[in-house]
Amino acid sequence: MIRVRGRVRSLGLPIAWGAAAVAFKLLCPLAQETSLQARIVTSAVFFAVGTALILQVRHPLMRELRQVRRVAGAAQRALLRPLPSRIDGLDVAAAQVSAERGAAVGGDLYEVVATEHGVRAVMGDVRGHGIGAFGTVAAVLGCFREAAHDEQDLDGVLRRLDRALARHLRQEHPAGAAEEFVTLLLVEIRPDGEMLALNCGHPWPYLLSGVRAEQLAPGDPHPPLGLFPLPAVLPTVGLGYLAPEDALFLYTDGAQDARDARGRFFPLGSALTSVAGDGPLSSQGVVGRISASLLHHTRGEPPDDIALLVLTNSGGMPSGARGTARSTTTCPQPTTHL
Repeated sequence: MIRVRGRVRSLGLPIAWGAAAVAFKLLCPLAQETSLQARIVTSAVFFAVGTALILQVRHPLMRELRQVRRVAGAAQRALLRPLPSRIDGLDVAAAQVSAERGAAVGGDLYEVVATEHGVRAVMGDVRGHGIGAFGTVAAVLGCFREAAHDEQDLDGVLRRLDRALARHLRQEHPAGAAEEFVTLLLVEIRPDGEMLALNCGHPWPYLLSGVRAEQLAPGDPHPPLGLFPLPAVLPTVGLGYLAPEDALFLYTDGAQDARDARGRFFPLGSALTSVAGDGPLSSQGVVGRISASLLHHTRGEPPDDIALLVLTNSGGMPSGARGTARSTTTCPQPTTHL
């Protein structure tokens, strides 16, 4: 009721301006004359009234839009919870930049949890971006945070995510569910450093080791979730080992598809090689350098959402798992929203 009264009050002045303009046209003798001077005066009056009406209507609309964006941004930050800087011997850092100007809401998702099966990470990209993709991000992330602890193998986690996505799409997009999908990369890093993965249409990660940056591509990915049923057999693929001081770089395709003013793609591999060659790696340092390079390349206006996630073996990976992610991590830090 209060909101309705506020809207009525906000429309009061535009209605008064419109009534004044109509009264001027119908009752003022000057408005009835056909001379050039009279027409100039009449046009000036209506121009002033029209400008005042536009400004009066625009201000409350912009104020409401800013409020919606603030609420959506707060919800996004709550959903993409700040990642701890350290999880079971791994240094962790993440960054996100939204393609929707003026909003911190995107269609990318990521999470890292420590489980009794090892450290598990997810990186995903929902079709589209902005507020419309938010519900799908919530459905997938909520399911992953449970399934990562419950399922012994990554294929079980992926099947849980597939079912959760299908339920969400049937409820939220009953007419166009077949057009919605999510690319997804699941990674498991075991206590001995062995890395296993399942990939559904997502870019393969990079391994930063010594002065080299190599993209790991052990095979063709499965189709994105939501487009086709998962195959009956989902064998995990090996990504090798994450040795001490090595870093695993996960990202969404907005990073490699970013273009500059001349249409040139961002040289992600070269940028990572340059970072790796500059000395000891830190997750926060890698994320900071690549984020800055991306913003410089796109002049601060990337055409698509971008998410970055770096896991670095700082040499302190435990010999066994330690329960849940939030209770075994230290030094929580906010995810960088650029």
